[in-house]
This record gives sequence, structure tokens and C-alpha cells, in this order.
Amino acid sequence: MFDWKLISSDSHIVEPPDVWAERIDRTYRDRAPRVVAEHDGDWWMVDGVRTNSFQGGAQAGKRFENQDLLRPAARFSEVRRGAYDPDEFLKENESDGVYGSVIYPTEGLQLFRVPDTGLLSATFRGYNDWLGEFCLADPRRLKGIALINVEDVAGAVRELERARKAGLAGAMITVSPPEDRSYDHPQYEPFWAAAQDLDAPLALHIDTNRPTPGVPEENNRNKRPSGLANADHWVRMSLGHVILTGVFERYPRLRIGSAEHELSWAPHFIDRLDYTYTQRARRDSWHRFKGDALPSHFFHRNVFLSFQEDGLGIRDREIIGIDALMWGSDYPHTESTFPQSRPILDRILDGVPDAERRKITSTNAATLYGFDLG
Repeated sequence: MFDWKLISSDSHIVEPPDVWAERIDRTYRDRAPRVVAEHDGDWWMVDGVRTNSFQGGAQAGKRFENQDLLRPAARFSEVRRGAYDPDEFLKENESDGVYGSVIYPTEGLQLFRVPDTGLLSATFRGYNDWLGEFCLADPRRLKGIALINVEDVAGAVRELERARKAGLAGAMITVSPPEDRSYDHPQYEPFWAAAQDLDAPLALHIDTNRPTPGVPEENNRNKRPSGLANADHWVRMSLGHVILTGVFERYPRLRIGSAEHELSWAPHFIDRLDYTYTQRARRDSWHRFKGDALPSHFFHRNVFLSFQEDGLGIRDREIIGIDALMWGSDYPHTESTFPQSRPILDRILDGVPDAERRKITSTNAATLYGFDLG
């Protein structure tokens, strides 16, 4: 039983085909994301790169009925209206018991695959403009997450400032930057400082890896299941780089979190952070924290974790830290809990005290993103 306002910390829109028709710099307009009809569905193409189809907005709830119905592609005409119409979005989420939503993209996740950083930044700006318009339908209940290209650090700072002024509640950055620009590099210092000063939580969302030169890119047609089953590898690496290089020590109010990687990897990760820091031979380049602080201290203070239905993670919630946990429905994606969010929450939170349930399903996300629950 939930007698409070549920907040989904990870919901999505599905971008309509015309999002970038007018919302991108003219320099890039002929290379902007566009939709191409193919034999199995409509697909986004960006500068010759196939990214995603529309299955993410066409199949919500079907996994509860018949998993054989699930497909890796769909037509835009099959996408539920709530995925792109804010009024219908609110109605459908109300029917699922959800009061407010933190909003991520769908095609925008795949855009991180685009190699050209100038095109990437321009595409992100266009999306952020569209998302700002979407959230204006009810800013109290719709909290948009901007897309930011951090490979251009100065540009990233400017876009984060612009997004916050436009009312967007936080930002999403790649979960896995190129290895020569991983998050343990000092080039990101101005961006971390800006995110702290702007009170902008930063999310590392599943499936936002930057391309690796020489490695063929996967799309939804040829994605390997092992990559999905082990997706938490990338968020562990990026969070490890941030924590172990002292970023949170230098920027104590900075919040960086995981979105849609679930939870049960976190207890082992926390343990390994402290073990590595205290039990392995120190290298001269390794950061040492002030006093007796451990990496786990910064994980518990600065990291947040958005999840859908990880009962194992809930079991270990005391190790992870209850204040870090934030449920999200993943509406309207194929694997979302919609339209059965409340029964699923009752199941995975069985035996959890109401005070903790309220934090996990409402107040933790409300505090981080500025929802008014009054």
C-alpha cells in the first residue's frame, strides 16, 4: 500500500520524427536525425549511423501478457501517444499510480553513438529545446534531464547552464567516454564544478556508450544479449574513476548516479572500492583522501541509483544506503513496470518498512530533483 505520491526517477519520452526538423543548427540540418521506413519498422538514421527504432514506445505492458510478442523494432504509428504528448503522458502515469516523473530520452540514448562531436552537441541542443517545451505542460510533475556532450568541456558547461535556466532538472552524460578521455582525467574539472554550482544531478544511463574506434557498432537489430546482461560494467568503471580520483572530495555537493543498471552490483562494488584503496599496493598516481575517509564514504554521500525491479538490491539496501535508492518505472519502454508498477513495487518491497518504502519510491527522488510533494 502506497498512500503517498510515487515519483518515477527514470521515465522516458519517445521522440517524434520531427523533433530535429527545425530544432538544430542549419549547419547540421542535412545530417540531423531522421526516420527511415524499413521492412521491420521505422528507424532513426543519424549521419549514416543506424541508431534505434520505435519499439521502446510501442510495447509497454506486453511482457506481462506474452513475451513472444516483443520485437526489436516498430513503426512510429504504433507508439502510444503518452510517449510524446505531455498531457497523455501525465494521464497514463496517473493510471499507473505515478505522480511525477524524471524524464529521459529514447532515441537520445542512442545518439551517444554518433562519432562527430559537433553534430552530437547540436543534436543534443535541439533535443533539450524540445524536452523543455514538453515539460512546460506541468513543471511540478515533469522533470526533464538534458543531454550533454562532455567531450567539449567548455561547450558542456555552457549547455548545462542553458538547460538549467530553461528549467531542466539535471543532465545525462555518457556512461562510457572514450578510454583516452575517461572520467579520471582532469579535463572534466570545470564541468564537475559547474554541475555542483548549478545543483544539477548527473546521470549515467544504460546504453549511452561513446563509440570505440575500430569496433563495429551494434544497434537494436544485432545487439548481443551478453552486453545487456553485463551493462553495469560501464557504470562501475565510470563511477570508480570519479570516486577514486577524489572528484567528490573536491566537489562535495556534486551528485552523480546510475540509471537503469539496477542495484545488486552495488554491494560488491562498494566492497571492492574500499578493498582496493586499503589492501592493494599504492601507486604514486593514486589519489589519497584526507584523514581516514574511504571510497565508500563518497559513494554513500554522492551517488544515487535508479532501478526498476531489483529484489536482490532491495535485500541489500542497508549496504548500498537507503538514501541512494530511487525507483523508476521506465515508462513507456518494453521492459517498464507500466502498467503494473504498484503490484511490482509491493512484491519487491515486501517486508520493507513504510518509512524506507517512502524514501525509495518518492522522497529520495523528490529531494534530488525538486519535486513539490505538498
